[in-house]
Amino acid sequence: MPAPSTPNAGAPALLAFPDTPERRLRRALGALDQALAEQKTAIAHFRAQLGDLHGAVVQLDGSARALSGRLDTAAAGAARAEAAAREAVATAEKLEQVARA
Repeated sequence: MPAPSTPNAGAPALLAFPDTPERRLRRALGALDQALAEQKTAIAHFRAQLGDLHGAVVQLDGSARALSGRLDTAAAGAARAEAAAREAVATAEKLEQVARA
């Protein structure tokens, strides 16, 4: 009985074609085009994020200004209350002096 033969037994080995400078250049240019496209997408995404950040900063600025206005109003109210309290204390001291006399 003969020995089983293996496929491609005795077939010549495949050799890769030599890589030419033109092929390397084409692959490099293709990779560069792909990298530029990815960079364009990344820059567009970055700009969109900058726009979102700008909107958030503008909103934060508005909120900070509104808070500052409310704090100014509260400070003015506190100053009026302090003045009224001092006046009330002064009046109470005068009434106490009158009551002792």
